[in-house]
Amino acid sequence: MNVVGGRERARDVRVGCRLWTLQGEQSAQTTVTEVSVVKAREVVDVVTDHLTVTVAPDQMLGTPDGWVHARDAAGTVVAWTHARKLCRERLLIRPGYDFGYMIGATCSDGTVGTNYVSLVVNDQAFATRYAKSMGRATGLLGRVEPVTRPSGYLQRQLPGYRVRVVSSYLADLMRQYVGGDAHHMRQRFPRVVLHDKETFEGFLDGYMDGDGYRSKNWPARLLVSANVPFLAELAEVVGARFTPRANGAASRLAVADSWPVRKIFRPERHTVELRESSWAQVHEVRRRTAGDKPFTLYAFRLDPHPSFLVNGHVARQPW
Repeated sequence: MNVVGGRERARDVRVGCRLWTLQGEQSAQTTVTEVSVVKAREVVDVVTDHLTVTVAPDQMLGTPDGWVHARDAAGTVVAWTHARKLCRERLLIRPGYDFGYMIGATCSDGTVGTNYVSLVVNDQAFATRYAKSMGRATGLLGRVEPVTRPSGYLQRQLPGYRVRVVSSYLADLMRQYVGGDAHHMRQRFPRVVLHDKETFEGFLDGYMDGDGYRSKNWPARLLVSANVPFLAELAEVVGARFTPRANGAASRLAVADSWPVRKIFRPERHTVELRESSWAQVHEVRRRTAGDKPFTLYAFRLDPHPSFLVNGHVARQPW
């Protein structure tokens, strides 16, 4: 059982314990109000992508088509979340200029690891802006640290500045925003920055500070990337013409400062919170019959949510 604060065996869950569950795409907490114990001659082992869960045959499991009995779950998928990530700190995301700036800078010059997000650049002012924007948008405080990094062109170490924040929640958020893969050549345009014009302007400035520059000939940002689909989708948003360069060379997209006067910007609503729910395939359901000693099963009544997590899998008592 996934209790708030860790894991417990079902027999150790008491009235008043708080359990984790899923409500829509986010995790939630619910409280045990009643525990009952029953003896049974039969249980089922539900084998999913992640592990095997032993429950009563009539235990209800959450699927895309609603609740189904565990005994009938073979071949479907059940709602699941990564149980080890339930206890991590969740961030309050604030859309706006700083939110857009943080995403733009990360897309252009940042690194998204398993449990961290970092930016290593030559410009201290850029690193400082990035750290401040991240703090205002997420509440995470990033420090600007002097570092050195190798230069393949000059064949020597160069001074630079790094902002690194350890947060698997933020790392997962960044991957969600860019389509699951944060690699610069595979990331998608993060449409979450289309929340409003302020957020989008922040994105353009953050991306330009990382992989772009101001035009010397006319009021425009020039954004540079070898990720052609990324720039092509961005070009559609601002109504700009875009011609990618051949032979895989980095392409440029000119975003004129006057792009808002075209009145083609359409705000879009995308969740800024992390989608914590996913699906686990049920590969097999195996029945097991008790020998001399019956199985001991536990049932729970909960409030305010009737469901709970068993090793990350969403379950609830029969109706």
